[in-house]
Amino acid sequence: MFDSTFFEQMFWGNSVKAYCLLICILFFGLIFRKLVSKLLSKLLFTLFKGFSQQSHDDTFVGLLLKPIETFMLFSTLYFSINQLKHPLEVTVFHYRKMVGNVKHNIPVSIGECIDRIFLFLIILSIFWIILRIIDFISHVLMYKASLTESKSDDQLVPFLKELFKTVVVFIGFFTLLGFVFEVNVLTLITGLGIGGIAIALAAKESLENLLGSFTIFLDKPFVVGDLVKVDGVEGTVEKVGFRSTLIRTTEKTMATIPNKGMIDGVLENLSLRNFRRVKFSFGITYETDAQTIRKIVEEIQKYIRSHQDTSDDGNAYFEGFGDSSLNIEVIYFVSITAYNDYLSTKQEINFKIMEIVMDNKSDFAYPTQRLISDKPAVSNDKEVGNDTTD
Repeated sequence: MFDSTFFEQMFWGNSVKAYCLLICILFFGLIFRKLVSKLLSKLLFTLFKGFSQQSHDDTFVGLLLKPIETFMLFSTLYFSINQLKHPLEVTVFHYRKMVGNVKHNIPVSIGECIDRIFLFLIILSIFWIILRIIDFISHVLMYKASLTESKSDDQLVPFLKELFKTVVVFIGFFTLLGFVFEVNVLTLITGLGIGGIAIALAAKESLENLLGSFTIFLDKPFVVGDLVKVDGVEGTVEKVGFRSTLIRTTEKTMATIPNKGMIDGVLENLSLRNFRRVKFSFGITYETDAQTIRKIVEEIQKYIRSHQDTSDDGNAYFEGFGDSSLNIEVIYFVSITAYNDYLSTKQEINFKIMEIVMDNKSDFAYPTQRLISDKPAVSNDKEVGNDTTD
């Protein structure tokens, strides 16, 4: 029969049984870690299945698989190492702790240090899982927001995602202080005093930007997708964040503007306008007579007023006399607000103006200079430098 005392034999301060348990926990923990993580993810998804309303289980598992695997890894290592006694019971240092009014030297062993390290890592992995759950919830909410016509919810979801993730990070930080480092969190918060005031002053800009984001959501001067212009930056709003707003400019660059600047500066919501104004001048040659100028002006004005994409109050004027041209000014409003369509309409009208000028036997002027001399012209019949004397 098998001798059970074999497992009680001691090697390097630990029994054979302890080594066997360590190996078994490591083996099964590492081998089945991915499988167990996937099962736990699917099991956890059942809590959110009614909320998602659609088949988002692959997304959920994809988000949570890595953090749950990390949690399983740290837990496996922690439980396997704790099967040993040596050298975990060896004291490495002492620290002083006040118990009442008496200071005591508290010994700290290797095992206690390992416990703290793994507790730190396990708590981190748990909050990582919570952050990924927030990512999944925001993913589902963004999907639902995409089904609605309103853009306000498209703007609100990313902001709430950042807000909740920031709150979770703060809670995780104080949890680590309390459980791992045994810091009295309430005493720490109430004892900040002047230091807390200094931190608040240092974070003044961040707080102002945070309040600015709330103002944006309450007043709704713009929503995601609107074309805006602020502080000389023109572009489409892509995201309203916790601290700043991201704008995709007309040059396709990404501009980051603090939320405080979005509400304090002069902001133009170009998407809310019903017309785009066009104003420009061009010059025709001085050889054009008054009747032709009047006809050109009338034809341009008639065309832009009858155009299907402009308002009926467009005008063309004989503006004045330039240094080398007779200047005509054109003002009209394009009813298409989409930028590319607006440029197409503007181009079409410009081509028509060129046709009108050319059809009326006129031409566009360019900077010229005319030299007038009062000296008599020299006859070509006289040879210069060939004087002869009889």
